[in-house]
Amino acid sequence: MDDTEAITAHIPHLRRYARALTGDRIAAEDLVQDTLERAWTRFGLWRRGSDLRAWLFTIMHNLHVNQRKSNPPSQSYSAEHSALELSVAANQEGRLEITDLHKALQRLPDEQKEVILLIGLEQLSYDEAAKVLGVPIGTVMSRLSRGREQLRQIMQRGGATAQLKVIK
Repeated sequence: MDDTEAITAHIPHLRRYARALTGDRIAAEDLVQDTLERAWTRFGLWRRGSDLRAWLFTIMHNLHVNQRKSNPPSQSYSAEHSALELSVAANQEGRLEITDLHKALQRLPDEQKEVILLIGLEQLSYDEAAKVLGVPIGTVMSRLSRGREQLRQIMQRGGATAQLKVIK
């Protein structure tokens, strides 16, 4: 497998992670493009034999952090961009659950959301996630634990969806 094929094989994973991370299809595509551009221009810095996927995710993470610092997220929410893309069509109830989960993920602090997405969605090991985020493995474990618990509470409260007010 040549270098082009090696990077190309990771594009679907980068897209999925970027979409879940940003919560917006357009911003996710921009983040993936920026990641690929940076990876191509700095490919000579990648150490052969090391984990290419972790290296690409590290680039994406660093770009996302820099973008977040320079452009704070707006509080507007678009229902059109709300649900995560699935490889198979979901039934109505499943689609609503995914939409609720996505909204709940967006309410988590970025540090917790990143760890949950890397480990839960992208199935990185704790060690790989620690390398991507540049933190100790214990920090990954504690962020994951706190994030899962907070996500569980949000979903149990039904706090991911707007509560309707009964008018008499």
